Amino acid sequence: MIRLLYILLLGLLALQASAQGFQASIDRARLNANETVELTLESDDTTLFGKPDLSPLAQLFEVLGTRQVNRLTTLGGEARATTRWIVTLRPKQTGYVVIPPLRLGDLQTLPITLHVQQSSGNAADSKLAPVFIDASLDQESVYVQAQSVLTLRIYHSVSLYDDSSLSQLEMADARVEQLGKPRTYEKDINGIRHGVIELRYAIFPQRSGQLNIPPQVFTATLVDRSNANGYQPFGPRPGRVTRVKSPEIPLQVKARPASYPKNAPWLPARALSLAEAWSPQPDNAKVGDSLTRSLTLRVEGLSSAQLPPLPATRVDGLRRYPDQPQLSNQISERGLIASREEREALVPNRSGQLELPEVELVWWNTAEDRLERTRLPARQLQVAHNPSLEVEPVPVEASTQAELPGTPLWPWQLSSALLGFTTLLGFGLWWHARRQPAILRAAQVGPSPRTLLDDLKRACLANDTQATRHALDAWARQQPETLAEMAARFVPLSDALDGLNGALYSETGQQWQGEALWRAIRTLSNRETGGNGGATESSLLPPLYPR
Repeated sequence: MIRLLYILLLGLLALQASAQGFQASIDRARLNANETVELTLESDDTTLFGKPDLSPLAQLFEVLGTRQVNRLTTLGGEARATTRWIVTLRPKQTGYVVIPPLRLGDLQTLPITLHVQQSSGNAADSKLAPVFIDASLDQESVYVQAQSVLTLRIYHSVSLYDDSSLSQLEMADARVEQLGKPRTYEKDINGIRHGVIELRYAIFPQRSGQLNIPPQVFTATLVDRSNANGYQPFGPRPGRVTRVKSPEIPLQVKARPASYPKNAPWLPARALSLAEAWSPQPDNAKVGDSLTRSLTLRVEGLSSAQLPPLPATRVDGLRRYPDQPQLSNQISERGLIASREEREALVPNRSGQLELPEVELVWWNTAEDRLERTRLPARQLQVAHNPSLEVEPVPVEASTQAELPGTPLWPWQLSSALLGFTTLLGFGLWWHARRQPAILRAAQVGPSPRTLLDDLKRACLANDTQATRHALDAWARQQPETLAEMAARFVPLSDALDGLNGALYSETGQQWQGEALWRAIRTLSNRETGGNGGATESSLLPPLYPR
């Protein structure tokens, strides 16, 4: 049992195993008995000389050939030399076979696990021909729009010229995608070494019923060794043109199960996962912060074009600015692995607790033939106040000390004295006021409201989002209301602020025009000043209805 666990852990390193300066990789991790696999050893350490020690391979593999390739590449003005040793191996046994660590000087590669399957043993008379085709499906029955992998192997026991061609696989009732580039290796059949060209296709049927996969035609010119002396470089190639055809394969396509929800997108897959990521983390979110939420859907057995959009985040108190989804396909031993990543900027516009609903996807598990539901749990965001977006409180002058109650001193005489004193004081102030100008210019601390309004106008008309944000905050601090309160009672200002926030926090880089925001601020300012928003600074009057 322990040995089996050890082998399964090593299987995670099947396609790539590396050590610093000396790496090992293979062209495929699964093969049939009597087939060959290419092991590539690569070193970028120019101080190492000699060849890798291949003696540990002798116990489990036949070493059929080794060739060395030296490469010199230049990247960023820096030359980099690498040396590769390409070793052709044939496993001596079936099952999980481990390529042991190989040494080059003091460096050593990591082990790699191969899965060697038993040959199907369906050798027919056609396999005695110099060229033949074998076609197979990974499963005989699939659901509609689910993946079926077609493997096409072309065997040849004679050399071929490089003018070989294969007909295009086209099907009217199915989508076809080729899985990677063709593979080439060798296989021993009845004691005769055959070269193998392997191609794989992912087939997605678009209707239920029986689907026939059409035969493929392979055309090539066989090298004629007996007429090698008569070869002419610019003349016809000596040899015989051969054409072979693969068999027609039926595929049974099942309809969508009746138990699948009617309003859910149809997702037949081998496996499905849903992940969430935040940047930055939303634990310390404040009003006005931009939080980027990424949802990644990863599906095995479908292409990225078949993945549906993920549910949008619609929460009261959050502004949402979505980005374009990122689609990608990855090729594995069992076909396609599709992924869809959707990112959105979420900007809280109020403090308090906000709850993001759970995200649920319904899909059909084709491996276990049952309905599955994958969920992301609901999340609660605690949004704190943002002092930079609030109006600074106006300092209140310290009130005069209240008179402490003392011993009553002739209430009538005291009240009469106070009344007379206040009358004289009022008369004196009135006399002094008559000798002063009508309006005294108050000494201002910091920029005047007119200056702040001019700065805001210039920033808006210049379409500068950052400068507009700073000028708007400075202007709002001298207003009796907050921006949120002004926007709540004046719809054009609310719409203009949404456009500014979208330009500031969206990652799409949209162009922003500030004329609408300036028009809203000017209209609101004219309302507050009784329509005298166009007055010059020298004629500024106190507001008609001070707050």
